[in-house]
Amino acid sequence: MGTLTVAQALVRFLAAQYTERDGVRHRLIPAVWGIFGHGNVAGIGQALVEYADEMPYHQGRNEQAMVHAAVGYARQSGRLSTHAVTTSIGPGATNLVTGAALATINRLPVLLLPGDTFATRPADPVLQQLEVPYAGDLSVNDCLRPVSTYFDRVTRPEALIPAALAAVRVLTDPAQTGAVTLALPQDVQAEAYDWPAEFFAERVWRVRRPSPDEDELDAAVAAIGRAARPLIVAGGGVKYSGAEEALDTFASLTGIPVASTQAGKGALRHDHPQDMGALGHTGTAVADHLARTADVVIGIGTRWTDFTTASGTLFTHPDVRFVNLNIAAFETHKMAALPLVADAREGLEQLHSLLDPHHVTEHYVHEYAEEKLRWDARVTAAYTAADEDARPTQAQVLGALDTLVTGDDILINAAGSLPGDLHKLWRARSADQYHVEYGYSCMGYEIPAAIGVALAAPGRPVWALVGDGTYLMNPTEIVTAVQQRLPIKVVILQNHGYASIGGLSESVGGEGYGTAYRFRARDGGFTGAPLPVDLAANAASLGMRVLTPRTVCDLREALADARASTVPTCVYVETETADTVSGPPPAQAWWDVPVAETSTRPSAVKAREEYDRHVTARRRHL
Repeated sequence: MGTLTVAQALVRFLAAQYTERDGVRHRLIPAVWGIFGHGNVAGIGQALVEYADEMPYHQGRNEQAMVHAAVGYARQSGRLSTHAVTTSIGPGATNLVTGAALATINRLPVLLLPGDTFATRPADPVLQQLEVPYAGDLSVNDCLRPVSTYFDRVTRPEALIPAALAAVRVLTDPAQTGAVTLALPQDVQAEAYDWPAEFFAERVWRVRRPSPDEDELDAAVAAIGRAARPLIVAGGGVKYSGAEEALDTFASLTGIPVASTQAGKGALRHDHPQDMGALGHTGTAVADHLARTADVVIGIGTRWTDFTTASGTLFTHPDVRFVNLNIAAFETHKMAALPLVADAREGLEQLHSLLDPHHVTEHYVHEYAEEKLRWDARVTAAYTAADEDARPTQAQVLGALDTLVTGDDILINAAGSLPGDLHKLWRARSADQYHVEYGYSCMGYEIPAAIGVALAAPGRPVWALVGDGTYLMNPTEIVTAVQQRLPIKVVILQNHGYASIGGLSESVGGEGYGTAYRFRARDGGFTGAPLPVDLAANAASLGMRVLTPRTVCDLREALADARASTVPTCVYVETETADTVSGPPPAQAWWDVPVAETSTRPSAVKAREEYDRHVTARRRHL
């Protein structure tokens, strides 16, 4: 190949990497996001100019948001493709940390290329360099180590070869993937080296589908075969594996009902006879009832977070046992489960072949079918407005969307009260429609992630659903959507504060303190009039087309208009939050948020009494 800089060599290498699964090939890194500063402009920046025909570039406004966009792209691409993100040194690099944590927690690949301080130290310190008295080889980029599944610092040109190969190995490993960081000192980026031609050859990384161990499979089959009330819990691993069809077949032929985590929702369509909807603290009544009475629980691609297990209080059958099918071995031993280490699709297919013609009793099927119908009626009631000329509730906003969308639409959310309402209420019509990031539940994820999803799924309607608190965290990538003419649809629900945490605060004795967006009152609290913040005007100032419906009837028209729009469009709606208005059904299971053991305030004392009542139900599954 000849002489290239380290940055040029890295760009050429990345352009030649591919994944392949089930015989279908995908380009691993089809684009790079970047914000340039002195730590990367003459290195990676120059290389992207040099090889613009081979590696497209996306311009971002915030480094954290660029990671979110790359993660959105990766999730929509089934983890078979992702984007790289380049930043300067210093604050540009540390802004990556939140996005990296989100990617790693959600097992989603993203390649981070932060600039780093000089490897040769011609001047020490340089601009934006962190100095500590106990280590000369430390930089701010080291804060990316705990949130990366692989980290390396390339301090010599020839070190790029093993570092780049290791980075791609981890990115394409379904059990290890997450944020991968290659820290690139700014002097090394620009240094030339005579590279071997083989480094730039097209390379295909096959995404494996490991089969289960025979003994583990036999134990799982025996446990499921003996179960009187089995329940499947579908996690994100079902969708990452592309195992939706295998789950459909398995559930249909065995009659075993399926409940879903946030990441797994949509693995079955909402109208599938075995789909019971959401599980856990934000679950449906039917799914949580089945969990409480299940004697065998089959977890597929789930991490068993506290929201799923209701903080260890949900699975109350005295003899309940768990079977965990997961490609990551360390996940399979949670809940003292029988482990089944395998790809979700492969595991489901082999379970089915050995269980066929096993089927649960008709009495069990009739029970959960009746409860499913009752829950669906509650969803319809929450979605329905008694007065079409009134201001909509948050649930009625979802109801208006429910009547509009098809399986082509993709909904994105991450934080606030919306994830709970969506998990309980949303009727998922396709496997990839429901895109709620709840591993890290990161405020500010939605808008940049919508951009990544729109890039991965051109032509499909992409909706970013945000509250006013989330919007104020990270609205800047609206400019990017406008710049790239991506017709994302942003729905802003204005409730004048942190409504979700405000409700939680009230329930745990915090009295809603510090959660409303209001003027400071004379007593020092934020109890004055609502702040005169105009988020619709803000979105318009960033280049979006903005619609401002005031009633449920107006909202339906505005959402239809936005869906048909060919430019980035915002629907800004003030939601009704009064206690007199019917909202979504309350939580069907507990969530452990510790309450002050001692307090002089009656609200905290009462909340602690309620907490002590719930915590006695916690159980360690051993």
